Amino acid sequence: MRRSLKEAIRLNDREKKQLADEIKAFYLDVRGEEIGIIEEQQLIDLFCEHLAPIVYNKALDDALCWLKAQAENIETDYYLLYKSIQ
Repeated sequence: MRRSLKEAIRLNDREKKQLADEIKAFYLDVRGEEIGIIEEQQLIDLFCEHLAPIVYNKALDDALCWLKAQAENIETDYYLLYKSIQ
């Protein structure tokens, strides 16, 4: 069964809190600004909607490349098991 992308990138409360803390720290450290809870949530929603699908798809592409490489290794190992016929 295939999950929707929105479901695949859903954050739990702990992850949202951690991300909100990171955003707040970034704004304070880099921009010297304090950011409110509403702005934090808007940025999290923006990232989840626009950036997360790109990162998610990239991770899937990387996993597929790894899986293909592993499959090639299995095929090579398989043929190494063949005995030479004389």
